[in-house]
Amino acid sequence: MKFFDFRQTAYSLISGLMLFLTAWSCGSSDTKTESKTGSDTAEARASRPATTAKKPIVLFYGNSLTAGYGVEPAQAFPALVGQKIDSAGLNYQVVNAGLSGETTAGGKSRISWVMRQPVAVFVLELGGNDGLRGIPLKSTRENLQAIIDTVRAKSPQATLVLAGMQIPPNMGTDYTREFKGLFKELADKNKLVLIPFLLEGVGGIPKLNQPDGIHPTPEGHKIVAETVWNVLRPVLK
Repeated sequence: MKFFDFRQTAYSLISGLMLFLTAWSCGSSDTKTESKTGSDTAEARASRPATTAKKPIVLFYGNSLTAGYGVEPAQAFPALVGQKIDSAGLNYQVVNAGLSGETTAGGKSRISWVMRQPVAVFVLELGGNDGLRGIPLKSTRENLQAIIDTVRAKSPQATLVLAGMQIPPNMGTDYTREFKGLFKELADKNKLVLIPFLLEGVGGIPKLNQPDGIHPTPEGHKIVAETVWNVLRPVLK
């Protein structure tokens, strides 16, 4: 089990993500200005439909796993978690800010832009591509910490959830062990909610992964969504 860096899709994914998040961040620009004439009475204003309050945001921030590479957007685990949130009658909106091929360095570079509006819950799923490239753990740790710090600065009241990841021992047993441990280390240090292993019950199981052996099938995403939901549900309630 490993990630691939799908660079050939990066430009289009970045463009699409930017357009999507711009729409989310800016909100509707179709608000009508109230008339200041005498006919615009308090009674008339009271008869207008009340503006629906925006739902608190649950933001998923990650790489191709979060982005749902190879499956329909509605089949990716963030969307499936969104369905579970709706079914539970919880008042939240899910935003998928996943980007295929993303590293922790890339995530660090775009986090301020993404966090232009406050969020209620921030789910951080990054690091897998770093591990497969053998990027020094010090850099991965520092980049993840920088993302956490930025989210805390932009949304002080947000609950942060960190998705743990594991990699095969291609880079040596010491690196693999330390890589796995850094997620719990960061969660403990920053008092984050931890998903111990995002791909629990999916990683390394051929029938639950696409032909590349890396990315979950729709059925695999259902299991990932359940893993995330089991951790996220108490946070939302």
